[in-house]
Amino acid sequence: MSSTDFAEMVREDRALTPLYTDPGIFDVEMDRIFRNTWVWVAHASDIATPNSFKTSYVGREPVIVTRDKQGAIHTLLNRCRHRAASVCEKRKGRASVFVCPYHGWSYDPDGRLRKVPHKSGYAEDFDNSDFGLVTLRTEEYNGLIFATFKQDIEPLVDFLGSARKWIDLFMKQGGGYPVRTLGEHRFRFPGNWKIQLENTTDAYHFPIVHKTFLDSLDAEAENVFDVLGHGGWVEDLGNGHSVMVMIPDLIDLDDNLDAPIPQRFADLARELAEEGHSDQEVRKIVRAVGGTGFNLNLFPNVACSMAFFRVLRPVEVDETEITHVAIGMDGGPKAANRMRLRLHEHFQGPMGFGTPDDAEGWERVQRGARAGGDQWIMLNRGTDAPEGQAEAGHEAGDVSAETGMRAAYQMWKRMMTA
Repeated sequence: MSSTDFAEMVREDRALTPLYTDPGIFDVEMDRIFRNTWVWVAHASDIATPNSFKTSYVGREPVIVTRDKQGAIHTLLNRCRHRAASVCEKRKGRASVFVCPYHGWSYDPDGRLRKVPHKSGYAEDFDNSDFGLVTLRTEEYNGLIFATFKQDIEPLVDFLGSARKWIDLFMKQGGGYPVRTLGEHRFRFPGNWKIQLENTTDAYHFPIVHKTFLDSLDAEAENVFDVLGHGGWVEDLGNGHSVMVMIPDLIDLDDNLDAPIPQRFADLARELAEEGHSDQEVRKIVRAVGGTGFNLNLFPNVACSMAFFRVLRPVEVDETEITHVAIGMDGGPKAANRMRLRLHEHFQGPMGFGTPDDAEGWERVQRGARAGGDQWIMLNRGTDAPEGQAEAGHEAGDVSAETGMRAAYQMWKRMMTA
């Protein structure tokens, strides 16, 4: 399939159905997109100490994200240079060396080959420095760690561009403490990765798909989650990134701290005060516990979604793995982190109201896409954004607009035709 074919499959406001169903297109995506851009692999708190690591993926390729004893961060292909066995199978932990279980080749956390057993079996000019683990270019922004196979790519800060402002706002959920990951759960759905990518900036589905969640809330909280009724917007941030603002009053968590504390957080506020936190600290922490009022989509594989990270991993054309990562306050009050987890469980958790409903929707899209392969996926919804909200020069629409999806598919088109 040629670049011309890919160009014709995505128009300004629509995309052809084979983008969900064609295994050949999926294989090209893994090369032209996931091997040629910055891909999120970990949060800094996952590898907070020297010699710590977390296993992850860049597209379909397994990697190990490490922090060496000097504190430098590395992303290494999880493949022994000898006969290709994986050298690490644990999700995360600490290790001063990675040893291949097949023939015992060992590697330092920075990827250098440390030792080869019975080395006399090799030629005299065998040089360990020629056989370290393959290293990807790795950079960090505000705790988010990204890696790429493309060594001459633009710096991460340039790739993130206008999204950096929103990352900084999202990280205020530390409530004055550093943000750290609290735990994660992982599941798969039988559908294409782009279906989930679309979902992060899709407010249109919220009152329909998540009616059971809304029914579970008290009147005050239900009003907060009236995502179509607060004058929000969706904004194209460039490079396939987008933001969907659902609750404009919760963009900057440091704003309006004198506002009344919501009733659902009254017990938490009382407990924090009894622990000796000042009134201002209590308000800052409580505001952080409730999360932000926006979803930030970072192309191609991670979302900073109100109060958690959602990471997608393409497995096959019709199979995607999703990881929901709960976040909290590193060194913050136990009561605050406990409530963060309870709120996460209520919606995003495996037994929550939101995740199962979303997953069924994604599965139905994939099932329906098997009918009418010549049909267009429509991405044309949206009226003008509220005046003065979006950054000048950015395409934007009202909160139910499909602006974010159009942004992602234009980046898809750009990379698939490069």
